[in-house]
Amino acid sequence: MLAVGEYLLGQVDDRLLRIATGLGGGVGGTHQELCGALSGGVLLIGALHGRIQPDEDDSQCMRLVTRYRKRFAQELGSTNCGILRESGYGSEGSTPCSVLVERATRVLLEVLAEV
Repeated sequence: MLAVGEYLLGQVDDRLLRIATGLGGGVGGTHQELCGALSGGVLLIGALHGRIQPDEDDSQCMRLVTRYRKRFAQELGSTNCGILRESGYGSEGSTPCSVLVERATRVLLEVLAEV
């Protein structure tokens, strides 16, 4: 998702990269939580359409995140890292993250193109 972030936002600040690091591998590499590609996509939608002040309207951001999550789950079959990794797209019975990130990126760009 880093490449997508730089494509959409220009150069990404190192602090933002550090903030997102722990989301990889289903939170801390545990493969137990939300897929890091989904989390990264949500962060990118927030960077593009999120609010800065509490009284700002965040409805567009929320709609896009909801749409991204729904399509992600439909396209990939789950939002859980471990389930996705075990889905069997890879040659050894597991799906490499690179394949999941590629598919998640495609879904994210489709959702963003609809804005």
